[in-house]
Amino acid sequence: MPEYLYEARTRAGKTIKGVMDAENEEAVNTKLKAQQLAPVSVKKKARKLGLSRFGGRVKLKDLVIFTRQFATMIDAGLPLVQCIEILGTQTENKRFGRILLDVKANVEGGATFSDSLKRYPKTFNDLYTNLVAAGELGGILDTIMNRLASYLEKNAQLQRKVKGAMVYPTIVLIVAIGVVSILLTKVIPTFEKMFKDFGAEKEMPAATQFVINLSKGFIQNLPAIVLTLGALITAVVMIYRTKRGKWIFHSFFLVIPILGTVIRKIAVARFTRTLGTLLSSGVPILDALDTVSRSAGNVVVEHAIRFARDRISEGRNMADPLAEAKVFPGMVVQMIAVGEQTGALDQMCNKIADFYDEEVDVAVEALTSMLEPIMMVGLGGSLGFMIIAMYLPIFNLAGAIKGE
Repeated sequence: MPEYLYEARTRAGKTIKGVMDAENEEAVNTKLKAQQLAPVSVKKKARKLGLSRFGGRVKLKDLVIFTRQFATMIDAGLPLVQCIEILGTQTENKRFGRILLDVKANVEGGATFSDSLKRYPKTFNDLYTNLVAAGELGGILDTIMNRLASYLEKNAQLQRKVKGAMVYPTIVLIVAIGVVSILLTKVIPTFEKMFKDFGAEKEMPAATQFVINLSKGFIQNLPAIVLTLGALITAVVMIYRTKRGKWIFHSFFLVIPILGTVIRKIAVARFTRTLGTLLSSGVPILDALDTVSRSAGNVVVEHAIRFARDRISEGRNMADPLAEAKVFPGMVVQMIAVGEQTGALDQMCNKIADFYDEEVDVAVEALTSMLEPIMMVGLGGSLGFMIIAMYLPIFNLAGAIKGE
């Protein structure tokens, strides 16, 4: 989304300047008017090639650090504008720094902190802005920011665990593909030429002939293989982008043996942690469920949450619709029912999230422990078979020479 430089006036006549992400100039003017600002000039920011342009994405780590430091400063009694200015100038991420300084300018212009954050939905999602709005409305912004910081830290920790578990298998898979490709295109043709020079190509062992044929087929059809893989990947991406395709893929992810269990536990941990944080911060349950559904990360889970929200709006409880959706484990549904009955749903959700965070740890470790030997056996077995197949004719030639 392009960036626009704008200049606007507040109701008090003060002129403010800033940067805004928007689709066009009209969208910038609309957003400024919604913040009770009178647009003076709006210009599209020129693109600059360089590290600041391409390396300026706001990462979760940057957001976690900002939220924790901001919560500490607010808790210590520093003014809101001063906190934003300090953090905006000292952050290492230049793009994030510009965003924070623009937020500061809007707050000084009379906009609320939450409305200023909403102008950057790619950096501050609905969960973040809704919690900030609840903190401002209730006069407990320091408490809310501490809760939000804790939530983001646990969410970041969960992401690190999942990504860390996938690093080793990904590296092994890439190395395996590279090594096998080199063997098929470089090493095996050299052995084949050597066998022909010794006149042994007519009496090749079956394993050797299979590997040679595999090498020839791979080399001859390499362009077709690359094009087929590219077309397949493109088709998968295009299907995944459709509503029906995403539903099929996400449903499949939840039922994959072993991996599906991990994905389901991650979904439960994220759902309960987010809902518990929102409810404990005073966000109404319907608004909380609407926000949680958008941050579910899986359309099947999102549908189940929206189904429960619709039933709650009709006067029903949450546990029964969740049970009908058959997405969440029975234990989770029962604990939510107890939380509703006792009036401590937020605390119950946080307890469920803590439990499933540990379950995710155990499941990820088990998955990693299982994948490592499987991939090593697969890689070692494939390479070992090729190497032995190439050396069989050599053994035969050596035996024939010894017999003579």
